[in-house]
Amino acid sequence: MKTLDRRAWLKRGALTAAGAMVMPHLSFGISEMPKAPLALDAQGNAIYTPFFKEFLPEFSREMPVLEAKLNANENPYGPSPKAISALQKVAFKGNRYAWYELFDLMGKIAKEEGVDIKNIMMGPGSSDLLEKTAMVLFANGGNVVSADPTYMSLIRVAEATGASWKAIPCKADWSHDLKAMEAAIDADTKLVYICNPNNPTGAMTDSAELVDFCSRVSEKVPIFVDEAYMGFLEDGAKQSMVSLINEGKDVIIARTFSKIHGMAGLRVGYIVAQESTLAKLEKVTRGGMGIAYTSIFAATASMDDVAFQDKSRKLNAECREYVYQSLDKMGFEYILSSTSFIIFPIEMEGKAFLEKMTAQKVGVRAFEIMGKNWCRVSMGTMEEMKLFTKALEKVLV
Repeated sequence: MKTLDRRAWLKRGALTAAGAMVMPHLSFGISEMPKAPLALDAQGNAIYTPFFKEFLPEFSREMPVLEAKLNANENPYGPSPKAISALQKVAFKGNRYAWYELFDLMGKIAKEEGVDIKNIMMGPGSSDLLEKTAMVLFANGGNVVSADPTYMSLIRVAEATGASWKAIPCKADWSHDLKAMEAAIDADTKLVYICNPNNPTGAMTDSAELVDFCSRVSEKVPIFVDEAYMGFLEDGAKQSMVSLINEGKDVIIARTFSKIHGMAGLRVGYIVAQESTLAKLEKVTRGGMGIAYTSIFAATASMDDVAFQDKSRKLNAECREYVYQSLDKMGFEYILSSTSFIIFPIEMEGKAFLEKMTAQKVGVRAFEIMGKNWCRVSMGTMEEMKLFTKALEKVLV
């Protein structure tokens, strides 16, 4: 198994010691970015930072229909049968607001998370709540401390609002360098952002270390913990930071129905936080008002479909293991993932790689990071992953 740690990559790659301190910001594709103007280079690729860009495919009317869509971290098995049935049954009520039904869903979530309903805020996907948090907390400037690389949605909006970003490189195993992050906090720090499991690396930060960090540091500054992919862990509930809410800690926990529940297109997410924190966010968001009537019923039903969640988790793990084994056989290194995607470096220029993979009817993502090219592949069905590895072998081996 050729796993890839950050230190080995830095040592082997083109990064100098100084370059390591400005490690590129591994954000994501256009569909995963906040609604902000996107800078493009002469070839039409998205430039996120001077050190990082995403290669965008050439769009044309003749583009083949993908047989394996593995470019958006979607759950290929969802929504669950119970969610679909619930949605269909209430579709004719789409002319109504679902205030009472929304409160029922919030109560159900509060019970599962072990908190009071007053600690729950709903939104049309967790990314919306990440971005609204940035809008409120950085209205008067300040800085946000986070790992680098990490998910960029909150950070990009914070910067657009007027904040600066203190980016702390990940440790050798790609986990958060909590000690360095704590040391970076100063009088202007308005928020610490932690994505766990991290996106785009897929790596986990030890929960015991994170509990200690959040317990202490939240006394100085709020901490936002993005747990979008926590549902793919067998012991996700134990790894979550949500228990800190009942201890009165100033933390914000984000969860979504887009991943393990397979409801990315139905847009349901929530945050768990102190009541005083949610009161601040209510200045710029109406929370669940943005969630469709049908989506509320689908989410409620999906929470009851534990068998579907267990099945999705099991099949996702099986596909990850299959991809690991396939990459090992082909001689690729990769970062071990606790999520529904795997990222690994490739030797082909990104746009050419995308074109060749698309020609094989397989959709993936391609990035350039400090002069190196990377592929990020989502876990689909086993049939889709076999199409991916077959295409990868044709294109790169």
